[in-house]
Amino acid sequence: MRKRAAVLCGAAIVVAGTFTAVPADAGTPQSAPSASAARLTWKKCGTADYPTLQCASLEVPLDHANPRGRQITLALSRIPHTAKKYQGPLLVNPGGPGGSGLTFAGFIATGLPKAVAAQYDVIGFDPRGVGASKPALNCGPGYFNPVRPDSVPSTPAIEKANLERAKSFAAACGRKYASVLPYINTISAAQDMDSIRRALGAKRINYFGYSYGTYLGAVYAKLFPHQVRRLVLDSIVDPTGVWYDDNLAQDYAFNDRHRALMAWIAKYDATYKLGTDPEQIEAKWYAMRAALAKKPAGGKVGASELEDTFVPGGYYNGYWPYLAEAFAAYVNGKNAEPLVETYENFGAVDASGDNGYSIYTSVQCRDASWPRDWRQWQKDNWAVYEKAPFMTWSNAWYNAPCAFWPTGSLKPVNIANGKLPPALLFQATNDAATPYEGGVTVHRLLDGSSLVVEEGGGNHGITLSGNPCLDKYLAAYLTDGRVPRGGGEADAVCKALPDPKPLTAKAASTSSRGAALHRLLGARS
Repeated sequence: MRKRAAVLCGAAIVVAGTFTAVPADAGTPQSAPSASAARLTWKKCGTADYPTLQCASLEVPLDHANPRGRQITLALSRIPHTAKKYQGPLLVNPGGPGGSGLTFAGFIATGLPKAVAAQYDVIGFDPRGVGASKPALNCGPGYFNPVRPDSVPSTPAIEKANLERAKSFAAACGRKYASVLPYINTISAAQDMDSIRRALGAKRINYFGYSYGTYLGAVYAKLFPHQVRRLVLDSIVDPTGVWYDDNLAQDYAFNDRHRALMAWIAKYDATYKLGTDPEQIEAKWYAMRAALAKKPAGGKVGASELEDTFVPGGYYNGYWPYLAEAFAAYVNGKNAEPLVETYENFGAVDASGDNGYSIYTSVQCRDASWPRDWRQWQKDNWAVYEKAPFMTWSNAWYNAPCAFWPTGSLKPVNIANGKLPPALLFQATNDAATPYEGGVTVHRLLDGSSLVVEEGGGNHGITLSGNPCLDKYLAAYLTDGRVPRGGGEADAVCKALPDPKPLTAKAASTSSRGAALHRLLGARS
């Protein structure tokens, strides 16, 4: 999945296209269930950034097939609508799986044009098992504490150490949450969303999801097509590859983004003094990795932690200047302190990260079948590693508990859908976490959908992060349902924002909306 799916059929940059208007009441939904909706009690829980945020909780069945059985609690948030024109609830999800959505509601509400956001109740939620929802899973506290074994299993001893870690994590989840794990999956989370809809008293919902949240939204739309009013999907999971094949596809794409970082560093040799040849700079990066495998920086940053530090650069190029500075300081000045600081800022995992990873594995390992024979993992990942060494084995071990998961697996959902109002899709051509083909595939599977492409963009999560062309299409859709209609693979194309420049002060790159978005997006999917 490294290659983009053909060309964009001649679509020009910033194509206005034609728009199809969708009436606000298009697609009359089926009647809401006759059972009385649970009542939500909203309380103030504002933050400095989002002072109007409100919070509530909702009990839902652990097993939706047994609605009178054990109940669990979902944590909800909202930014209430303020306009006379009310377009209903807009549920938002940052991805993961395992990402918390409570403050995400505030991010979305403040990122949209005020006149648009004012027409919606923007609803955030922590999916089952996440964050403030109860129970919140944490299978192995400190699982990512440094220094971990080298991710590349170059010796039997290293491979055994990594295998034992993965097996022990899966076993710990099984011991601690045996009664819960069968119900931590995307289908159950989508059913929770419909419980939220009923509790809100809404016949239909609007939905806006990033990353894994695109799959969650597509599954909800498949299960409850008549309850969907508007559907926005940004940085789109390929639903035909969940989850083993999708992760292998990521490895090629992240390797390409890592090489894009090397090329960017070469462009600014006057600043970083690492050379002007990207391949030689990449060789220095791997030499740094080898040195850290033998002697971790500050007793914290070994080879695996170095990968943890640089993987976020594949999600968001705003981190590149910080990564480049730490890289240069270590190589040129034998100074490890910036590298340790950058690891702590971008790579280290705290308690919320432990929770996010527990949900990530619980959902992905349950959603679909994974190879149970480790020899298949060896064969596939060594083959990918030969072409894409940057993240292949790191990603393999991140997902390896699924080879030993204590529950059986469900079947992936076929999200093909001809019963929806027009959906709006956003995809960057060089996205590493959810490669471009995922957007093209979902565009094909969702009849009547429109695809807006960020040509040359490599960030993951592209709307509401500074590109006015993309945000124009988003605002038009949420205002009155207009979607662009083009004649090719993409219905509209926007030019990517320029890559960042080296830092002049420790400020701009981590205080932008793009950086804020990428702090909120969930664990890697």
